Amino acid sequence: MGNALRIFGGRDVRLLVAGLDAAGKTTILYKLKNGPKRAANTVSTMPTINFNVETCRFKNLKFSIWDVGGQDSIRPLWRHYYTGTQGLIYVVDSNDRNRIQKAAEELHAMASNAEMRHACILIFANKSDLPHALSANELEKEMRLGLLGKRLWHIQESCATSGEGLWPGLQWLAEHVKDLQ
Repeated sequence: MGNALRIFGGRDVRLLVAGLDAAGKTTILYKLKNGPKRAANTVSTMPTINFNVETCRFKNLKFSIWDVGGQDSIRPLWRHYYTGTQGLIYVVDSNDRNRIQKAAEELHAMASNAEMRHACILIFANKSDLPHALSANELEKEMRLGLLGKRLWHIQESCATSGEGLWPGLQWLAEHVKDLQ
């Protein structure tokens, strides 16, 4: 069905949400699904063991959003979700300074995979509301995002629980995945 939608308007976009465990991926997925008017509503989640998939309409685009678990044992399976991905939402817990380097390693590994070479990358610097969270600029340096080269990428401070920063990030992604279609 995705191909039929693509032929008749090019509006179906596949997004992958990834990041280390407890970064806020699933909360972001359901905030995006529920829309900005209900972003303040509390979302209750559990650790994702396999994946969640939801549809979200935004700016005349229909996003199929695949949220994959971030535990150590699940990360090797991420590559099975790369095929057809047009946009990557990579969620980083900007308050978890002990795991920033691991988050960076996983992001760079994903970005270097041939099946992800054309995907736009939106990095949510999540939990930015916490007092010791790294800013987007600090996270950019710590994660060596300049090494992504000419890839289309953007880093956006966010707070999944309040919804802050999610819509500007999705707006950036919507504008750039349109260019890829």
